[in-house]
Amino acid sequence: MPYYIYRIKPFSQFEKVAEFGAFKEASAQAKVLRAAQPTDMTEKIKIMFAEDELQAEDLLCQARTPGPKGDD
Repeated sequence: MPYYIYRIKPFSQFEKVAEFGAFKEASAQAKVLRAAQPTDMTEKIKIMFAEDELQAEDLLCQARTPGPKGDD
């Protein structure tokens, strides 16, 4: 399954930026994109691991619950 990089704009608008076969490449590109953004930019850069673009965008729309903090 590929890794997708998305730019998340205000009002949950998604823009696919790139697609990679390995996490290492996707992570490096995401870091470059984040570093190039102005500090006052409201857009976010996210990496999604999914079977296709439709599933990646569906995962971006889902609310995630935070994991446990520390040793429980």
